[in-house]
Amino acid sequence: MTINNDDHGDSDNRNYITSTRTCSTNSYVEQSMDDEGIDTMLTNDKATLIQMWSPKSYGSVRGQIPKQDRLTYTWRELDVFGEAPKDENKRESLCNRLRYCLRQHKDINPRKHLLKNVTGVAKSGELLAVMGSSGAGKTTLLNALAFRSPSGVKISPKAVRALNGIPVNAEQLRSRCAYVQQDDLFIPSLTAKEHLVFQALLRMGRDVPHTVKLHRVDEVLQDLSLTKCADIIIGAPGRTKGLSGGERKRLAFASETLTDPHLLLCDEPTSGLDSFMAHSVLQVLKGMAMKGKTIVFTIHQPSSELYCLFDRILLVAEGRVAFLGSPYQSAEFFSQLGIPCPPNYNPADFYVQMLAIAPAKETECRETIKKICDSFAVSPLAREVLDTASATSSIKASGGANGINTQDAYFLQPLDATYGIGYRSSWWTQFYCILWRSWLSVLKDPMLVKVRLLQTAMVASLIGSIYFGQVLDQDGVMNINGSLFLFLTNMTFQNVFAVINVFSAELPVFLREKRSRLYRVDTYFLGKTIAELPLFIAVPFVFTSITYPMIGLKAGVSHYLTTLFVVTLVANVSTSFGYLISCASSSISMALSVGPPIVIPFLIFGGFFLNSASVPPYFKYLSYLSWFRYANEALLINQWSTVGDGEIACPRSNVTCPQSGEIILQTFNFRPENFTLDISCLIGLIILFRMGALFCLWLRSRSKE
Repeated sequence: MTINNDDHGDSDNRNYITSTRTCSTNSYVEQSMDDEGIDTMLTNDKATLIQMWSPKSYGSVRGQIPKQDRLTYTWRELDVFGEAPKDENKRESLCNRLRYCLRQHKDINPRKHLLKNVTGVAKSGELLAVMGSSGAGKTTLLNALAFRSPSGVKISPKAVRALNGIPVNAEQLRSRCAYVQQDDLFIPSLTAKEHLVFQALLRMGRDVPHTVKLHRVDEVLQDLSLTKCADIIIGAPGRTKGLSGGERKRLAFASETLTDPHLLLCDEPTSGLDSFMAHSVLQVLKGMAMKGKTIVFTIHQPSSELYCLFDRILLVAEGRVAFLGSPYQSAEFFSQLGIPCPPNYNPADFYVQMLAIAPAKETECRETIKKICDSFAVSPLAREVLDTASATSSIKASGGANGINTQDAYFLQPLDATYGIGYRSSWWTQFYCILWRSWLSVLKDPMLVKVRLLQTAMVASLIGSIYFGQVLDQDGVMNINGSLFLFLTNMTFQNVFAVINVFSAELPVFLREKRSRLYRVDTYFLGKTIAELPLFIAVPFVFTSITYPMIGLKAGVSHYLTTLFVVTLVANVSTSFGYLISCASSSISMALSVGPPIVIPFLIFGGFFLNSASVPPYFKYLSYLSWFRYANEALLINQWSTVGDGEIACPRSNVTCPQSGEIILQTFNFRPENFTLDISCLIGLIILFRMGALFCLWLRSRSKE
């Protein structure tokens, strides 16, 4: 049944009628919604009144939010502490360090008081702008309100953050709140619509049909004026041309408004934008607030045109609240303090300048800030805010939401399936979405497909031409052994450095999406690695198919396929090892720095530079992790195990010449019966390295929670 909604009510959307006609029965149905949000359906014979459950409407960006769904966000006694920077020049003595380690109750490091007893309220239908100078604590406050404080930052246990007077935790707030951070993090190769489709499939509930999710994407694109750039790649500033700064910022809003959250927190939404684009972004937020949403955002020195859009402002200075109220009340407040805003002067600039720490005037500025903050703390505006935020205690004492008179105050609706806590999509949906997005990134990145295959073909042609047309004599044996080991080194270094930056480059995007509960770590890792698997099968195929006939290796389809299989395993082992380095490294530069030194020991244990019987006992365990050892033995067994006596020509009698393939294998201390073990060990190393990479990625995500 398709429902077309047309509003016929007044501005507050208290009553509206929607008409539908079912395709199967052609029966006319009327649906209405009263103030209490109860959907009723009246059949055409008007004999039965059916009360129906309706899922969450995702079209309320255009319509008013029902009264019972609106949110008022309050916070009280919010104290935030950060670790004080340590003096690097001051070194503790060894005795003090030992005493600290043996102490049962260790003293915590001294902390800096970032926010000091901050209390505030954000009401439904209003734009609350948090302003202040750089370092005043704006982003720290927003992170605390969103339960997104970074590691090392501690919040006082006395702090209370409540929705409609009911205290909430991080999971409960995340299910009802959207947080648009200052940095716009996207996958550059995706288009705007592909990004929103990915977000919609993971953000919207499991019970929402796929067609409804796609329709919601089209609605959001239209609501935020992104239709014209829906099929343009997002790009990366300074590297890949794509969306403009304003379009990227609106796309960030679009990602968060897909689920129609009623509480929106934005950190510097106008950062890096010109005045026109900043005004367009604020107009989008203003339109959302007029529909009944609660919006809190930080902004640094807005223009006077933007200042007129604010419903309420929160001035922060030195971690304290300097003012909270309407722009009109702010003018009265500062006038009463004897520091009125001059005529024809931007009030936002004036307030920020009054609350900033000027160089060479630190003492005077701090005294002025203290005077303003102390004056506001005893003002009627502060008492009104404190009374609203303190209503949490009375609500909690009266038994929660059931003790509230819903005619006088809003109450917190219970979570439904759409707004459920935790992951909103199933494991298979997460895996499919990650696989789809990663595959699009591989196809759209020429460095991963065209250039890689062309590079492989060129290197294979070069190696084939150098070792071209080898014959079975004592020189050819040495050349063939060297070419086979070169197969392994080329596949290793080519694939390790091809993926060593995969997870490091996408780590900020992954951590943000993981913290938003879009997907699990295992689904991201599996989808990302499986999407690149076809490329790491195609590269060994191209390389082996060119070099094998040019060098003149062992004839026969079975020998060729065996070589191809071993080289493919080596390519995937080295890829898995590259994943491990990428996930364990904190940055791309670190991954590139530690990669070669770690690979070199495994290269030495391959049996070409050091005989496998000559490995020192204290390095024996390390040689078991060398894929060069197993792959080199497997390739040489495939090449020489069927070569009998007399097949190798020995034209020079004064030089030791192997008479058969068995002698060649004995020289390297390789045995033909180890072929199956070598293949099994290569497969085991693939699993071991990938499990290690997954574990490192899981640790990285846990450290950022």
